[in-house]
Amino acid sequence: MKTLVRAAAAATIIGLAGGLGGCASLITGGELIRPGEPTGGLQIRNVSRTNSIDVVVVSDCNALTYGLNRLPSGYSIPPGGSYTFTLSAGCWDVGAGEVLSQNTWTEGYTKVTVTPGRVTTVQSR
Repeated sequence: MKTLVRAAAAATIIGLAGGLGGCASLITGGELIRPGEPTGGLQIRNVSRTNSIDVVVVSDCNALTYGLNRLPSGYSIPPGGSYTFTLSAGCWDVGAGEVLSQNTWTEGYTKVTVTPGRVTTVQSR
């Protein structure tokens, strides 16, 4: 249900964003590092032997949307590989998936708590 609500909210926000300055965080899912807050790491580990992770979305648990892909442009997490984000400590909604074709994909979502000074690992299925 949260995914559907967030998707509807994202569509509405994107439609309104042109007329609203400074609302980019509503589309992106917010800043990963909030000024003045302690940080930790979030490692996305791909345990697949054959499939890459093409998209990782990360947003504060209170954000309206999951936001946009947080991986660097053109980057995928290869089978057996990992990627670590630096985030403010606290609650984060995380999603990851693989683009299979122009209109099909696989995805999974979880909620994690990032601890200051530590790396929290989430792995694919």
